[in-house]
Amino acid sequence: MKFMDLSNLEKIFKTEPAYRLKQAKQAVFRDLISNWQETMVLPAVLREELNQKCPLEIKGEVFASKTGDSLKAIISLRDGLKIESVLMKHADGRNTVCVSSQVGCPLGCSFCATGKLGWKRNLEPIEIAEQALFFSRHLKEKGEKVSNVVFMGMGEPFLNYENVLAAIKILNDKDGFNLGGRHLSISTVGIIEGIKKLAEEKLEINLAISLHAPNDELRSRLMPINKKYPLKKVLTAVDEYLKKTRRRVMFEYIMIKGVNDSEAQAEELAKLMKKPLYFINLISYNPARIGFDNPTGVFTPSSPAAIKRFRQVLEKRGVAVTQRHRFGEDIDAACGQLVYRRKQQ
Repeated sequence: MKFMDLSNLEKIFKTEPAYRLKQAKQAVFRDLISNWQETMVLPAVLREELNQKCPLEIKGEVFASKTGDSLKAIISLRDGLKIESVLMKHADGRNTVCVSSQVGCPLGCSFCATGKLGWKRNLEPIEIAEQALFFSRHLKEKGEKVSNVVFMGMGEPFLNYENVLAAIKILNDKDGFNLGGRHLSISTVGIIEGIKKLAEEKLEINLAISLHAPNDELRSRLMPINKKYPLKKVLTAVDEYLKKTRRRVMFEYIMIKGVNDSEAQAEELAKLMKKPLYFINLISYNPARIGFDNPTGVFTPSSPAAIKRFRQVLEKRGVAVTQRHRFGEDIDAACGQLVYRRKQQ
């Protein structure tokens, strides 16, 4: 069985005219071919060699939500490991792909099923980019395109920094996928070294911080990595990033019933978030079979009323707030859940 592998692509084209490599990239990332024989601009002998040395097959199993607003793919890698990627279809016509950067995750956040898998390995740049390519091929059949790519899937992107940036360059390449930097977002738990590195990059990509708690005590319970990167240090790194980039930073806040959704916690959060280029994105928790406060071992999402009250407190205190539509609850669209549950069956 062949799996997508473009590692030999530039080597094959070393002896070819320069325009040939550009044609090949456009065939893969714009024309969205899945077999080199589909691109007639390349000589037949070259197409045959490419099929042998640079196969384009992506092995993915797709699950659709009942509402039709999201698709989840389990993609098989050539070493037998699996990753997840999610396509979110927005009401305004945008199509956002949430990609994974690692197989599993080493951080063990208590609300995230991916952490229960443990960490297997980092993904290679093409293994990251092919998740967007997989859904691009799917959307092509409907005359649609991928609008945005967010690194919010399995794994911590800044623990695979070099490969994530290489994947972004593939997606941003004008001769290839040609997705603008402002349509690319990286979400981190607050790896300070990664935030500092990103501030120096000449890429207009977006930064998001997984916050999920208004204080260190609760955040350390939810996210053990907070003990190494506490809130004060993370926010200091974000402020330095803002000085260099002048780009708004999103703080993601998953709303979990009885854990982090009280009005008192909203007041506490408002004190941290009252800065011009900060904004909070409230996310209703997609339940997974994990948790530390509930005797059944399950976290549950905050009620719509609780989220509304929480948001009102923030807005009253002058904090910029958005609220994310809840995608794919019925297909476990919080990345890591489906693979984790299958391992338990």
